[in-house]
Amino acid sequence: MNADEVILLAGGLGTRLRAEVPDVPKPLAPVAERPFLLWLLDAYAAAGMRRVILAIGYRGEQIASLVGEAWCGMTVAYSREETPLGTGGAVVQAAALVQGEGVHLANADTYLRYSPSALELATRRQDALLGVALASVPDVGRYGAVDVAADRVVGFREKGGHGDGLINAGSYFLTREGMAALPRERAYSFEEQVLLPWSRAGRLAAFTATSAFIDIGVPEDYRRALTVLAAP
Repeated sequence: MNADEVILLAGGLGTRLRAEVPDVPKPLAPVAERPFLLWLLDAYAAAGMRRVILAIGYRGEQIASLVGEAWCGMTVAYSREETPLGTGGAVVQAAALVQGEGVHLANADTYLRYSPSALELATRRQDALLGVALASVPDVGRYGAVDVAADRVVGFREKGGHGDGLINAGSYFLTREGMAALPRERAYSFEEQVLLPWSRAGRLAAFTATSAFIDIGVPEDYRRALTVLAAP
């Protein structure tokens, strides 16, 4: 059975975007006259998700009051970050609410067109702990590149390179075994303490059947989202 729960990490401070949208948490930045988060929720509902877990922190009450306890047929649960947990701590806290044998996971400030069920299938076929959705971009410079071999993520390169390549698109599938293997420190970086060591251990599946990647934390991407998401 396909996993039908998704964790959306919506607790970041959004410092890069404050010049554009100073008064709301980053996932609520308006795109085509509606909050960005609602575009994400609509996409996951259309993909068959039954339940969404919103990991909230900075101004999280604005998110909770907007979304409520249900959205487009999905039930909504909240994982509230009372003190800064980092991306890793936020994932661990939210994962404690997962009911099934795996969970989809995404940053609530990125948009990606992909099939969650196909990502789950690719992850399980590789017997990986985590599947990583990758996006192909014309210039990896501001993102950092991802190295792939035999359908596995084998390394991450720092920002500052150049040329086209694959990047981490911020969407994942985490197996039940992966949830159990997460470090139990209270506050830590998911990228540094999960993605890096798991890539070296060969436990990350690579998934490249994606398109339309947008990171609204980058002001120029935020402006591009206005046309991409509003397109029919």
